This record gives sequence, C-alpha cells and structure tokens, in this order.
Amino acid sequence: MAKIGFIGTGIMGHPMALNLQKAGHSLFLSQHHNAAPADLVAGGAVALANPKEVAQEAEFIIVMVPDTPQVDDVLFRADGVAAGVGAGKVVIDMSSISPTATKAFAAKINDKGAQYLDAPVSGGEVGAKAATLSIMVGGDSAAFERALPLFQAMGKNITLVGGNGNGQTAKVANQIIVALNIQAVAEALLFAAKNGADPAKVREALMGGFASSKILEVHGERMIKGTFDPGFRISLHQKDLNLALQGAKELNINLPNTANAQQVFSTCAAIGGSNWDHSALIKGLEHMANFSIRDK
Repeated sequence: MAKIGFIGTGIMGHPMALNLQKAGHSLFLSQHHNAAPADLVAGGAVALANPKEVAQEAEFIIVMVPDTPQVDDVLFRADGVAAGVGAGKVVIDMSSISPTATKAFAAKINDKGAQYLDAPVSGGEVGAKAATLSIMVGGDSAAFERALPLFQAMGKNITLVGGNGNGQTAKVANQIIVALNIQAVAEALLFAAKNGADPAKVREALMGGFASSKILEVHGERMIKGTFDPGFRISLHQKDLNLALQGAKELNINLPNTANAQQVFSTCAAIGGSNWDHSALIKGLEHMANFSIRDK
C-alpha cells in the first residue's frame, strides 16, 4: 500500500481521500489551511503542519484545491510541496486549472527529480463519494502506471490523454460539454413549462429518446424540484469556462456557445447564486424570462 499525501479535503477531496484510505493506503494531510478532517485522522491519517512535511513523508502527493493560484501556492510556497520532493516521488494535481500553468508547474517539479501528473476529474460530489470519477491524466506513462492503483480507488474511467497539460485540456473540454448540456436542458424545460406543459412529464418523455442524457436525468430533476445545493458550484464552473475562453483567445478560435453559457452563469451570480449547484443555471434563464418552471 502506498504512502499518499493528500492536500485539499473539501467537497470533492474529502471523499476521494476517504476512498484511498478505505483501499488501505496511508494518508498524510497538511494543516496549513484547515484542520485535518476528524474522520480521516480517526481512520489513521497523519496530520502534518504544511505541504513540505507532507511531501517529505509521502511517495505520492495529491493536490485537490479550487483553482490555479491555490495549486501554485501549495506547490511553491516556502513550505510547499516543491520544497519536500525529490527523486522517486510523484506529484498528482487533481484540481481543475489552467493547462498553460500546468505545463509550467510540471517543469518545475520535474526539475526537482520528481514526476508530475495532471489528473483532473469529472463526476462531481456523487462520483467522488462513489469512487466512480472520470480521471483525465497528462504526464509520463511510467508515472501514470505507478499511480494507476490510486486512480482506480477513486474512479472508473481513467485515461492517459498525453503529456503534461493534456489532462487539464481534456477537463476544460469536458466542462464546455457539461455547461452546454445544462443550458440545453434548462432552455428545453423553460420552453416546455412556459408553453403550459408539465416539465416533469416532458423530462420523462425525453428520457426515452435521443435527447436522453445523464444531465437531463440528474440535473433535469434538480431543476424541476429546485434542489440546488452544490454538488458543483456555479463559481467553479465559471472558473472552468474562463479557462476555456482564455484558451480560445490564445488559440485564436471562437467558442460562441461557451461564451453564452458563461453569460447565463454570470446572471446567476448577479442574483446571488455563485454557490448554487451549476444545475441552477436555469434560474438565470428564469430570471431573464420572469417565469419559473416551479410556479404552480
């Protein structure tokens, strides 16, 4: 069993770390930001003062934090991961961050003699708890093979996409597809309800045809019931779409539908919904239409 440093035990990271612990791996946790979760410590995890100490103790160091600046801080602060790594260690960033920054981070870690994998995930809190996450990996194939048992304890669909940065590129592509599917479901249910149809019955009918999707199944139900506790916060999806739009600018391509979905998320944020689940995109459309599909 491996010695694993796990930094970032929030909505996603906590169940991911718990699944690694259940699989028999030893955990080392950093308390530089928050106290280590009591249940992980009770299960045998060792709480240390900072990421450097975690990196010194662990063979694999997993980072699962919200955004690029937080990954930069965890890795390269004075008492960060980079100060504690060396030959034989593997740093695995499972956050969703900039592909461009990822390549720079990987080069710095590799220069320390360690190996770097970017391995963002898809599947939300449900997938994290069930250990059914999709994991998109960028990096060296030998490092990927070493880390594969860890990934298998957290997910099901595990793909080595290519070199460093390609895992993050795949995740940004994933977030484009998810956002546009959420918007499609939201627009369809708004159209149906405004036209006098029962949106729950419309969803039931569509689930049997070519429009069926996991988002129509799961998030369509959330939209109808109005259950918007996160899962995956709108603010985080906005961050991911910003990465897509920034990357599109660098590549000199146009992503018009991605830009439109981001505008609807911005409407949600403007009415106080930054911390709603991303399925609450429908509330932005409802706000613009002055109509709710949940009104009787």
